[in-house]
Amino acid sequence: MSLPSPNGDIPQISRSANDLQKADHSGGDVLRIGRHEFQSRLLVGTGKYASMEETGLAVAASGAEIVTVAIRRSNIGQDPSQPNLLDVLPPDRYTILPNTAGCFDADSAIRTCMLARELLDGHALVKLEVLGDTKTLYPNVVETLKAARTLIDDGFEVMVYTSDDPIIAKELEAMGCVAVMPLGSLIGSGLGLTNPHTISLILENATVPILVDAGVGTASDAAIAMELGCAGVLMNTAIAAARQPVLMASAMKKAVEAGREAFLAGRMPRKAYAQASSPQTGYFFT
Repeated sequence: MSLPSPNGDIPQISRSANDLQKADHSGGDVLRIGRHEFQSRLLVGTGKYASMEETGLAVAASGAEIVTVAIRRSNIGQDPSQPNLLDVLPPDRYTILPNTAGCFDADSAIRTCMLARELLDGHALVKLEVLGDTKTLYPNVVETLKAARTLIDDGFEVMVYTSDDPIIAKELEAMGCVAVMPLGSLIGSGLGLTNPHTISLILENATVPILVDAGVGTASDAAIAMELGCAGVLMNTAIAAARQPVLMASAMKKAVEAGREAFLAGRMPRKAYAQASSPQTGYFFT
């Protein structure tokens, strides 16, 4: 029930939780990446799990529709004698997002994307990452820019992992990347968003989806990213390295959904001093 405001008007809530859920399923609040639309804003990786079975269970619990696969480290048909990851993550259920993890120069990243396109029957949506060194796994933005230009010219839809640099993010967007994915912190570190202000600067000028990629450690990290206004979050280790990966996958699903709803609702302003929760005027009883 809505209570009258002090001036007698009944406040109108623009979008209830139920309205948001209806919007999600009717296409009102979908995640659009290039030519594709998704209901889930959580993207998950497939590495570091104890078994194929656990991988499948965790991905299902996450509610993710986009599943990223390291082409250089996973078997999706290259070796028929080995278990095929696509047996537990069928492409008719999930959008497989090939990634170039393990590439340290533009040429190897480009070749990896071309291999993925061949293995996946012309699949064009890829996640580009070109790393700078093995200690930090920080992106090499010079090689990333080079690879992105070549791949876009060759017809790929490029989602790109990069540093949390607003200038680089804008350059990648301008050349035609369909999503820009700045790191929250170092890959696999679990440190969360170490510099949310720079993520906010990237979001301020973006016209393509911005998804935090790397560094998430627990559910609150994912919620913070979504509350900033990110279009989504990609994670792997935070789920796979948890004591109970399937349970953590479920927690991440809820965190991303809650963070998104909080962003759409609009948080209250921060204040330097206290303000009484009960109004000072307009009491019902005297």
